[in-house]
Amino acid sequence: MNRNKDNIESTIKDESPFAYLQEDVLIEIFIRVPIHNWEQISSVRKQWADLFRGECLWQAALNRSYPHASKTQRWTGPIRQGSSKRRFVALYISKNILDVDTDIDETLGHIYLFLKDQLQLSTAPASGILHGTMIDQLIVSGKSKEEADELVTKIWLALLDNLEDTKHTFLVLKSIAQEYDGFLPYPYSRPIKVQWKVFEKLFVDFRDLLFDHSEYCDLIGIAKKKFQTIPHLWLGY
Repeated sequence: MNRNKDNIESTIKDESPFAYLQEDVLIEIFIRVPIHNWEQISSVRKQWADLFRGECLWQAALNRSYPHASKTQRWTGPIRQGSSKRRFVALYISKNILDVDTDIDETLGHIYLFLKDQLQLSTAPASGILHGTMIDQLIVSGKSKEEADELVTKIWLALLDNLEDTKHTFLVLKSIAQEYDGFLPYPYSRPIKVQWKVFEKLFVDFRDLLFDHSEYCDLIGIAKKKFQTIPHLWLGY
């Protein structure tokens, strides 16, 4: 819900039957509407916008869409669950973006949201730090090093594929590409698949933003040192 709800004016006349429904009834109606319509619904009336900002609607949506989520125990580690809304979004991501086959394992969705939030900061932390934090969370949650490495790689790749094509994203990817790769023990070193995806997006999706020839040469030089071969599509300025 990205719109400013404080500026919402009612688009339904007061004599509409919806104007007289109790909030618990409205919530039961809204959570049965397809998720892709929720933003539109929340912009109809200020009262409805307030419902989508509150905890009750999201708790009801959580119970309806993911009934077994109530069995999930609070976990330890650097990445926590948060509100009912965040839990709902995390479960949606786990199931629909990361293809997790159970509706009670929301950890991956929360890790995805953590990474997304950090990369959206005006000054994002080093990707190596973020990678280590995600690995630690999965290891604390009982995953082996191999499992943690595989799952965090999956999260990185899914998020990189879903980043918006903005100048901020370009700057974040460029910063990640230019980070120094010091020696880190497995599984804390950044996976080669993730590094490849970063350069691929820079040289393909964001090629038009590589205005400076020296900047391009710097990035392509780093790529040649990291990878044995690079695609012809990346070459040529």
